Amino acid sequence: HMAHTVIYIEPMFLVVIMTLASTKPVLKLSEKILGVVAGLGGHSPAAWWLSILTIAPMLGSFITEPAAMTISALLLSHQFYDLKPTPRLAYATIGLLFVNVSVGGTVTHFAAPPVLMVAEPWGWTLGFMATHFGWKALLGIVISNVIYYLVFRKDLAALKPQEGSSDGDEEGTPVWITLVHLLFMAWTVLNAHEPPLFIGGFLMFLGFAVITQRYQGESSLKAAVLVGFFLAGLVTHGGVQAWWIAPVLGSGSLPDLLLMIGAAILTAFNDNAAITFLSTMVPGFTITAKYAVVAGAVTGGGLTVIANAPNPAGQSILQKYFPGGVNPGKLALSALIPTIIMGLCFMGLPTVSEESDPQRHKVSVPTESSESG
Repeated sequence: HMAHTVIYIEPMFLVVIMTLASTKPVLKLSEKILGVVAGLGGHSPAAWWLSILTIAPMLGSFITEPAAMTISALLLSHQFYDLKPTPRLAYATIGLLFVNVSVGGTVTHFAAPPVLMVAEPWGWTLGFMATHFGWKALLGIVISNVIYYLVFRKDLAALKPQEGSSDGDEEGTPVWITLVHLLFMAWTVLNAHEPPLFIGGFLMFLGFAVITQRYQGESSLKAAVLVGFFLAGLVTHGGVQAWWIAPVLGSGSLPDLLLMIGAAILTAFNDNAAITFLSTMVPGFTITAKYAVVAGAVTGGGLTVIANAPNPAGQSILQKYFPGGVNPGKLALSALIPTIIMGLCFMGLPTVSEESDPQRHKVSVPTESSESG
């Protein structure tokens, strides 16, 4: 099973992209970009909170969800969690982060693991994802953030930024070094399906990091490798659960709404990429059923740590702010409201039709040619 069936490309990719995204030049650049938006609110903790939880998850559609999670968690660590928020606000934030990142990668067809699993088999392109998923994800993120902001506005207002805190970046990071880091990230994303290429690029990056160590700051592979092993375990054990997950998804008696809810619930106990992968093996899936499964998988990606591949990365970075570690029950409760909001956005707004099915057009072409022949 492990030698011939399981594919470990995703865990390897996560280790590489998480390491690259957590480097000092990339974090500094991300902080500057988000700081521009936070500046509209006077760089207050609340402004940083809104900026990170709104913009960073959507970046996941372009720099991949693992990278977006790493950047979001590290910036929240510096700009929010270091200020010692109340436990309720701390859990609300991590729950919101997990849900937002899970749906934020649905603008494109290559960034979110659950979407990546179905993009090629079902012919879902960037245009299809942006049209049917992306704008709804953004709408849901904004609504969830606004609601949580209104609920916790007093707690956010009570946070006071640390005066005189600096990262010791006296001479700054040269622009060309930041550009090289971005090129390595772009190379990794573009070759996400080719381990020899992105691992080879990563080895070159490690050499570059040694040469330019003066500007790199402290970096460690420990967190990325541990998360990679965790995801590898999910991939190993998730595939052997097809015997009961596939029949549940493939029962044609379920309406689309219940199929979406079922996929979200299953996602809480399995990696959402495993859910969508198994759905590609179900014959006779309509386009609306496909949409419902993927919508449920990304919607439920914040309910537990194992529900979405990037979640362990966020947990590994932020768990030090939760005495005794992140409590699974409190995490699920804090993520429940944004999960419901996302579900309403995906299923309550206009969804898909048979005419929008990419595979429908693929089938029609040979039929016409055969008739003309």
